Amino acid sequence: MQTVTNMHKLYIGNLGDSVTAEDLGKTFDEHKIPYSGQFLMKTGYAFVDCPDDQWAMKAIETFSGKVELQGKRIEVEHSVPKKQRTRKLQIRNIPPHLQWEVLDGLLAQCGTVENCEQVNTDSETAVVNVTYASREHARQAIQKLNGYQFENNALRVSYIPDENSEMEGGQRGPDNGRRPGYGPRGGPRGGSPSGMPPKPPHADIPLRLLVPTQYVGAIIGKEGATIRNITKQTQSKIDVHRKENAGAAEKPISIHSTPEGCSAACRMILDIMHQEAKDTKTADEVPLKILAHNNFVGRLIGKEGRNLKKVEQDTDTKITISPLQDLTLYNPERTITVKGSIEACCLAENEVMKKVREAYENDIAAMNTHLIPGLNLGALGLFPSSANMPPPPPGNASSGAPYGCFGAPEQETVHVYIPAQAVGAIIGKKGQHIKQLSRFAGASIKIAPAETPDCKMRMVIVTGPPEAQFKAQGRIYGKLKEENFFGPKEEVKLETHIKMAAAAAGRVIGKGGKTVNELQNLTAAEVVVPREQTPDENDQVIVKINGHFYASQLAQRKIRDILTQVKHPQKGGMGMGPSPNPGGFTEMGSPTQGLSQDNQPRRK
Repeated sequence: MQTVTNMHKLYIGNLGDSVTAEDLGKTFDEHKIPYSGQFLMKTGYAFVDCPDDQWAMKAIETFSGKVELQGKRIEVEHSVPKKQRTRKLQIRNIPPHLQWEVLDGLLAQCGTVENCEQVNTDSETAVVNVTYASREHARQAIQKLNGYQFENNALRVSYIPDENSEMEGGQRGPDNGRRPGYGPRGGPRGGSPSGMPPKPPHADIPLRLLVPTQYVGAIIGKEGATIRNITKQTQSKIDVHRKENAGAAEKPISIHSTPEGCSAACRMILDIMHQEAKDTKTADEVPLKILAHNNFVGRLIGKEGRNLKKVEQDTDTKITISPLQDLTLYNPERTITVKGSIEACCLAENEVMKKVREAYENDIAAMNTHLIPGLNLGALGLFPSSANMPPPPPGNASSGAPYGCFGAPEQETVHVYIPAQAVGAIIGKKGQHIKQLSRFAGASIKIAPAETPDCKMRMVIVTGPPEAQFKAQGRIYGKLKEENFFGPKEEVKLETHIKMAAAAAGRVIGKGGKTVNELQNLTAAEVVVPREQTPDENDQVIVKINGHFYASQLAQRKIRDILTQVKHPQKGGMGMGPSPNPGGFTEMGSPTQGLSQDNQPRRK
């Protein structure tokens, strides 16, 4: 990607015929907005350069629709040559408290969104840059959203330069777009696009800290002043999850930013806690506690604990990790406790999160290449996109590697259980949403009749190949979040059922429950094969999967892998390579190793 270099050029519109360059210069000077060169005057409009992109953005925020010149409110936008008016838009005047899910839903109504990132401005309202999948989608967005009234704010939408337009032809396929609505795994996205802290456009996974509840007030500060200062200085978005675990001695904090921003915010939070402990004489030592998903912890520890020992030696700290027994279905995170000086703890945070992020990026690459080849998970919104994310191998999308042994991918049927009151949202007005969803995913999607008049859950029957399942289920999870059937800080977790031959149930369970326990450890989903099942007329039984989208998808693919090996024992697994032991799983993106350091599967 080339960097956009001409976002400092401005178009000034809605000018009276008698407005002169001197008038404009005086207006800019009065508002202390610098400009370079001369105003290029045309009839009814003009052009000018600002010193840089930030000043151009400041000029747009200051003048556009707000300042009158000779009785007319001037309009100021980025000056974009016609050949660069392609897929990139800037949307301004967004209410600062607006939930991301609501904004994502509005943007998606105009077309497929590839990327949406917040622009850091000094204005009270939020600004985002949006890239649509095609010129047509961007054109529709300008037509529909410019002037759109959102909570007493009229949105302002304009093109921004797309210097890649000529190189890429400005067009992309309809399914190459990012599906908005999902946040980073490991911490609720929630929040809103406030004026100062930007939404990380290429976010690494958030830094999650566990802090003593008694210090939360000091971290937030009077009327939120301290936390605002931290977010402003570190260019980060910080969520303090005060309502989680009512009465608990510790509360989680999620920091969304670049690795450097996360580390800077962590340092400031540590300083505050140490000062508070000193002032209140409540503790002699305040350790740093980092939360990390269990999927990543094995690679942080390393073989025989070598990675962790090296971090301890290099940073002069003592590091302990909470045991596997503390994990639950609703808490797949381990607590990494770091003891040492503030400086040492900060060094250790940097090294620990570097390992965690490496594991995360490896998982994305492995998922892209092994789960469903050619499927860009970042584009579907399962993970936040990352500038450092390795792309799928060339040609992978068409090679059909995991299915090559058996021909075309098999049609799969999955039953997804959703709240009964959400059925209307999934179907949409006159059935429009479910039809669009079916077309987008390439799957058959049907709502089964209610089993009883007062049933609280309804079954959605999704039929299609693996990629269609992935897309359809992802959209269902996203729709439930957008429509607020789950709270802003609550992760969407649904139950899904897969039918399998009764004879294959033993392979999924494994000897003494070993396989199903390992499967739960690996995916963080709850997997249950009810033992007291009566096979149906086709001699099939069900396996139940409960978890968030990522966990559920990984569990579904692993189970399908086992079922494929049962059908084709000499062929090996789907996309995972031949395996003499279908019950033995490897941690994603790493060589074969035990799922835990003590080799004990988690008991349910």
